[in-house]
Amino acid sequence: MIERLQNNDKEISIKIRSVFQASYAVEAKLLNATEFPPLKRTLDSYLKSSNAFFGYWKNQELAGVIEISHDENATAINSLVVAPKFFRRGIARKLIEFVFSTYDSKLFVVETGVKNEPAIELYRKFDFKEVKQWNTEHGIKKIQFEKRINK
Repeated sequence: MIERLQNNDKEISIKIRSVFQASYAVEAKLLNATEFPPLKRTLDSYLKSSNAFFGYWKNQELAGVIEISHDENATAINSLVVAPKFFRRGIARKLIEFVFSTYDSKLFVVETGVKNEPAIELYRKFDFKEVKQWNTEHGIKKIQFEKRINK
């Protein structure tokens, strides 16, 4: 089941952060990153975030989270994480489908590390198109995708 998460609730933010930490630890290894800023994200940043968080619950456990920012121009998938014990079960796909059905945008954007093949494969399945690549100050090469919807 997918539902909006009240990230200003400390207990909920603790659960959100726990899924982020577990998932990003795996991504950091995929990217060979010794310095991975998402792993340094504080509990306070979740509590105070104005972004929308949606969670996928499996047997009363938070299995995946998608973080969204949205304005009149676009919907950005700021983060999409799945707890490692729930990898390869279609949770990320269901969260993306939920965002497409929830947000009435003409443009969706997302970015990830160039070496994060599982994420890149997923975004391409949804017809996201690569728009740019760049190197970060932390030595991680990133890739940005866009999906335009003609309405």
